[in-house]
Amino acid sequence: MKITLRQLEVFAAVARAENVTRAAESLAMSQSAASSALLELERQFDCPLFDRIGKSLHLNSTGRGLLAQADDLLGRAADIEGYLAGGILGPLAVGATLTIGNYLATLIAADYLRRHPAAKLRLHVANTQDIAGQLARFELDIGLIEGEVDDPDLILEPWLEDSLVVFCAPGHPLAAGGAGRTDLAGQPWIIRERGSGTRALFDQIIARHLPGLNIRLELEHTEAIKRAVESGLGVGCLSRLALREAFRRGSLVEIPTPQFDLRRHFYFAHHRQRTISPATREFLALCREMSASAADTDALPLPFIA
Repeated sequence: MKITLRQLEVFAAVARAENVTRAAESLAMSQSAASSALLELERQFDCPLFDRIGKSLHLNSTGRGLLAQADDLLGRAADIEGYLAGGILGPLAVGATLTIGNYLATLIAADYLRRHPAAKLRLHVANTQDIAGQLARFELDIGLIEGEVDDPDLILEPWLEDSLVVFCAPGHPLAAGGAGRTDLAGQPWIIRERGSGTRALFDQIIARHLPGLNIRLELEHTEAIKRAVESGLGVGCLSRLALREAFRRGSLVEIPTPQFDLRRHFYFAHHRQRTISPATREFLALCREMSASAADTDALPLPFIA
């Protein structure tokens, strides 16, 4: 066999860093050794894998096709090493959207590391659009996302049912009961940024029925939205999961909106060309174990959520 795992490791690192020096640093090897490994890989098959623009290297079509296969093979090699080392799981990169990351993924990650203390786990929390992009670029093994994504290369598997809730501070005029569309249209709103699954459903179900909506703030973090609404800056719309403890304490109250169907799903997402590794299967098993007795996120047996 002409190809070595080291060559593929260098290739994958350069593909992500788009620079040989940065890739070499990430692999703790010299720049010259990394450059030689990459050039030898291309020379063996007389097949350039990058477009070279100055000091930057960008994957060409052949390189993009190879990256998924290289990541798959490197992941399998890591699993073999773990097996030979005594059943240690290979490294795992998990992406989670903000609501899932804040309230579920960290708990699952803690359980995973308790059961497998030698395992290496990287958890990246971002909005749905960012997680989908990282999955498409083979930077993550698995994603836990809110809402659907339109990418034919990603496979989505329903996990949990969730719902969004419109809410306000206890002293707000709408806190006493339900609100019609006219009432809601006249309120300043504190909502998530575009690219998040929460914002996508809000725009689809609420915003399009309330012309001239007054969006006072767009924030990237659920806690910031909750604090802004608690301060009386307006009304908000977030996952019921993110509001459980605030509702229990009475620092925020739900505004019933039966006119809007705000149900949605959380999904497991992975690239169709990426093999499901033993580490990924174990992490998904823990996700399903957490949700086994719950019909939706409101019924999840969770510890205190601030």
